[in-house]
Amino acid sequence: MLEQLLRLAQKARTDHAIKPLVEACRRLLSERGQANVYDLALQVIEGYRALPPARREAFFAALATGFAPAPDAVLNAATQYAKAPTAEHLAALTAVVEPPRQELLRRVNRAPGGTAMLLSMRNDLLALRKSNPELAAVDADFLHLLSSWFNPGFLRLERVDWQSSAALLEKLIQHEAVHAIAGWDDLRRRVQTDRRCYAFFHPQLAGEPLIFVEVALVSEMADAIAPLIAAQPDAPLPANARTAVFYSISNCQPGLRGVSLGNFLIKKVVDQLRLELPQLKTFCTLSPVPGLAHWLAKAPPAEDPWVGARARAVDWIAQHGTPTAESLEQMDKALQADFASLCAHYLVHASHAPLADPVARFHLDNGARLERINFAADLSRKGLKQSFGLMVNYLYEVTELEARHEQFAQQKVSYSSTVKRLLKPAA
Repeated sequence: MLEQLLRLAQKARTDHAIKPLVEACRRLLSERGQANVYDLALQVIEGYRALPPARREAFFAALATGFAPAPDAVLNAATQYAKAPTAEHLAALTAVVEPPRQELLRRVNRAPGGTAMLLSMRNDLLALRKSNPELAAVDADFLHLLSSWFNPGFLRLERVDWQSSAALLEKLIQHEAVHAIAGWDDLRRRVQTDRRCYAFFHPQLAGEPLIFVEVALVSEMADAIAPLIAAQPDAPLPANARTAVFYSISNCQPGLRGVSLGNFLIKKVVDQLRLELPQLKTFCTLSPVPGLAHWLAKAPPAEDPWVGARARAVDWIAQHGTPTAESLEQMDKALQADFASLCAHYLVHASHAPLADPVARFHLDNGARLERINFAADLSRKGLKQSFGLMVNYLYEVTELEARHEQFAQQKVSYSSTVKRLLKPAA
C-alpha cells in the first residue's frame, strides 16, 4: 500500500492538473503565506474545486508524503526529550511532530468558504481511504482539526419549525436518514405542535444543519413508528405530554464522520425540553436495529445457547424471505418471542463485538438503558429488511447517564427487567 501512495505522490509532482495546486499549498504554508493567507487560501480552494475527481487521490497522496513531519527532526527531538524531559524539549518535540499539513488546513479554513471546502475535501478523502489505507494519516489530521472546530461549545442549537426557511426545510427532507420524509405534507407533520425538530448549526456554515433530531411529545413510550409520523391535521397541544420520544437522528455533513455531535445534541435537547415543558417525565428513543439481520445471518458457534431460536428464525426467513407486514402478523407467538429474544441477545451480548449494532452502540455509550424490544414496530421496507420490523426503546435518565456510560465503557450493557426476561433462551 505504501508503494501505491508513493506512486500517486510522484504522479502529483508531474501531473499538470495537480502540480499547480500542490505549489499553491506550499506557497500558502510559506512565510509569504502568512501575509497573503486569504488570497492564497482561495487559490487552494479554487484549485481543488477545479481538480477532476479522478486526480484527487494523487493530491491527497501529495499531502501524505510532502506535507508530513520530517523523520530526522522527529527522531532528534524525541531523543533530546528522552534524555532531558524538560518543557523546552517537549515543546520542540510537539512542534516537529505536528504535520505541516495541519497548518495548511488551518490557513485554508481562514478563507471565505474554507470550512465548507474542508468538509467537502474530507468527504472525498473518506471515500478514497477504502482503496488506499495509507491516506489514514491525512484523514487523522482532518479529524483532529474538525473535532476542535466543531466542538459543541461552538455550535448553536436551534429549533426547526414550519416557519423556518424553505431552504432549511428542504435540507431536512434531503438528509433524513432513518425514516424518509415523503414530501412537504410529511415534513409538516414532523414539526407540528406536538413534535419538535432541533438542529446544530456552525457559525461558518450559515443555514447548513450539521445534525438534527426529531422528537415526538406523547403520553407514553412509543412501541411503533407509524403512529409517530402518520399525518394528523389537528395535532394536540403538548401540554399533556409526559414522554419525549427521540425517533430519528440524521447527520447532514458526511465530512464530519467521527466527530461526536449526536450525544451532545440529545443532551442539549433534553435540557431544552425540560425547561420548556417541565411536565415531561420520560425521555426515550424509538430506534431501529440496522445490524440485526446481518448478525443473524452469521453462523452461531456450537455452544451458543440461542442456537435453537436462531435455527427457528433462520428457517422461517428461508421460507418467507424478507418479512412483510402480513407475514409478521401471521407469525405464531412463540416465533415472535424468538425474534425478540434474539434481538435482546444481540444488543446485550454483542454490542462490543465487531458486528455490533451502530445505533445501539451510540445510545448505550451515551448513557442510555436498553428498555424494551418492540415486535412489528417498523413495517417499512427498510425496517423489515434490516431488523424484521423490530425496534428498540432506549431510556435516557438524566441522573444515570454518566454511570451507564462508564458501565458501557467496561463492556457492560445496562438493560431493564423487561429485557432481562427476554434473555433466557428458549429450548
